[in-house]
Amino acid sequence: MMRAWILPVVLVLCGSVSAVGMILAGNPGAAAVILLLFVAFAGVNSPLLFPRSVGALEAQRRSEADGRPVVFWRPGCAYCLRLRMRLGRDARRSYWVDIWRDPAGAAVARAANDGDETVPTVLVAGRPYVNPDPDWVREQLSRSA
Repeated sequence: MMRAWILPVVLVLCGSVSAVGMILAGNPGAAAVILLLFVAFAGVNSPLLFPRSVGALEAQRRSEADGRPVVFWRPGCAYCLRLRMRLGRDARRSYWVDIWRDPAGAAVARAANDGDETVPTVLVAGRPYVNPDPDWVREQLSRSA
């Protein structure tokens, strides 16, 4: 669980150090802007932006019942963030599995990617798709509704 927060914490600390340096140099306005940028970037790379993660086994069970896609992701992944942002509100209609929190989810991602934990890996009807186009995923969501 802590591993998912390392990047956001490091970003906030770096922003804080930069802001303090700018304040000491007599530039408080730029310090505030820099700190806000680092905090925003930390927020984007945190688990807070993603729908609540479920375990891989539970997600696959639910997906079999209702046909919704299962998205295997990890915090700090730019491609996962791209998928999440492009799906918008529709992202909550799929099941998200954080592979850093769920060893079974990491195993599914590795099995789909020749041993690599490449994400996002989207499971639709039991078949994995690696880094699919967000429009395609949205189409799969509309089919499952």
